[in-house]
Amino acid sequence: MDKKEKIRIADIIEESIVDGPGIRIAIFMQGCLHHCYKCHNQGTWDMNGGREMSLKEIEDVFVRNSFTDGLTMTGGDPFYQIEALKDIVVLVKQKYKLDIIVYTGFTFEQILDMAESNNNIKDILNNIDTIIDGLFVNDLRDLTLPYRGSTNQRIIDVKKSLASKSIILKSL
Repeated sequence: MDKKEKIRIADIIEESIVDGPGIRIAIFMQGCLHHCYKCHNQGTWDMNGGREMSLKEIEDVFVRNSFTDGLTMTGGDPFYQIEALKDIVVLVKQKYKLDIIVYTGFTFEQILDMAESNNNIKDILNNIDTIIDGLFVNDLRDLTLPYRGSTNQRIIDVKKSLASKSIILKSL
């Protein structure tokens, strides 16, 4: 992988129990333009911050943690690095068969709209299990919600949602 194909990462937590069910690897992608008021990950906003890693370096995390139950992609917003997000989720789903959750400030509907013209997003949606969508809205903050910070955010079963909308995503 050459320099332009590096993935910009804010952090990787190899044994998270708060970013989804079970013991998960949580990858905090670097870069977010949503800038939600009172975001708890403001350090991930800078599009040039964090550090660069190769897909091989990220895969090494999974090799070291063969007991993990799943992957959580968070950030920042992973959808600001669509190609990198696609590479990671395809690798993890196809090779390691893990449950995958992706957090994003975009709504599921916005992502579906983007998928119409972007095969990488189609590949992402075809390889993840859950999206937690929507901006964090401090006025809607609710600490009792599992895995999200405000009541507008939704936990979406991607496969069921695509099936119920009769949406078939095929890459070109």
